Amino acid sequence: MELAIAIILGCCAVGAGLALIAGIGPGIGEGYAVGQACAAIGRQPESRGQVTSTMIMGCAIAETTGIYGLVIGILLIFVAPNIFVGILQKAIGA
Repeated sequence: MELAIAIILGCCAVGAGLALIAGIGPGIGEGYAVGQACAAIGRQPESRGQVTSTMIMGCAIAETTGIYGLVIGILLIFVAPNIFVGILQKAIGA
């Protein structure tokens, strides 16, 4: 029983770590978007407002991927182990 619980906890920790890797993509993408927006504003300063609003909207949408990964990681650390251990205990009748 202790081994099964240890496996469940270990798998939840590994899964949470993998889910938090999702934060890398938005960071790279948002940095690239801001760099391109700065370059566009440098070429055409009069389009500053339009470029900035489009960039902020794109960054907000891209950030949701990282937030989803964070939520999944938190759920795997704090919620899932209790659920899985409960399922295991019901399965073996303990």
